[in-house]
Amino acid sequence: MTKILHLSDLHFGKHFLPGVSEVVLAQVEMLSPNVIVISGDFTHRAKTQEFEAARKFLQRLPPLPRVIVPGNHDVPLYRFWERLWHPHALYLSYLADRLDTSLCVDDAIFVGLDSTAPYQAIKNGRLSREQLAFCAHTFAAAPDDMYRIVVMHHHLVPAPTFDRTWPMPQAKRTLEAFTRMQVDIVLAGHLHRAYVGHSLDVYAGENRDHGIIIVQCGTTTSRRGRGLEREKNSFNLITLSDTNILVEHYHYHEQMTIFELVSQHAFKRRRPKGTNHN
Repeated sequence: MTKILHLSDLHFGKHFLPGVSEVVLAQVEMLSPNVIVISGDFTHRAKTQEFEAARKFLQRLPPLPRVIVPGNHDVPLYRFWERLWHPHALYLSYLADRLDTSLCVDDAIFVGLDSTAPYQAIKNGRLSREQLAFCAHTFAAAPDDMYRIVVMHHHLVPAPTFDRTWPMPQAKRTLEAFTRMQVDIVLAGHLHRAYVGHSLDVYAGENRDHGIIIVQCGTTTSRRGRGLEREKNSFNLITLSDTNILVEHYHYHEQMTIFELVSQHAFKRRRPKGTNHN
């Protein structure tokens, strides 16, 4: 059984909430995850001091396997020449040594993809064909009965009851590619509003026998929550068993200084352990 702690949109900088981050660090020990995922936007304006603070936060987390990806705020917005020539320099210097990564943990294989596309988009992001090929190659080399999980910053489906949620360009093409790869879950952020659902709720796709569980995380440690999570902080805990996937969503309770469980979402695994998907 694998437990994934899913954080996102920390936004070290102007809107960061230090007190909430301390609660996150304390509560990680209580939740006992096997792996930690952070789906982008570590910083607010991609400044050196913000990356320094983000690195210190990562260093204080338990020494667990982790998957991290950059968000659009981790790329300089106003420092034009830096964005043009070295858009990920600070991210790669302080937080990671690669942009697209893979990780095997117990019964799951993760692929982390950089969706920022600084030369094509300021906000909405992109995934290239080369990135999809990397993803396909990684999953093809994994055992058939492992969970297949993609981590990225930008969202592929619009969140319900929330305006301004246009998904990433070519999202349908990307979801169809992930479906062919037998991806089980996509973990993302960006919206500052959590959402747990299914790709088949939005796109019929080529294969209605599979579909993908979509797990969006809100902002974990900033004051920039939006929509139904306005002024809220949140994270997700995902538990993978041989037959089921449980997504638990937590909100920060200021008076009690703790993240409380507010909803649970259970899904049956479409490819039970021990079966062959080919």
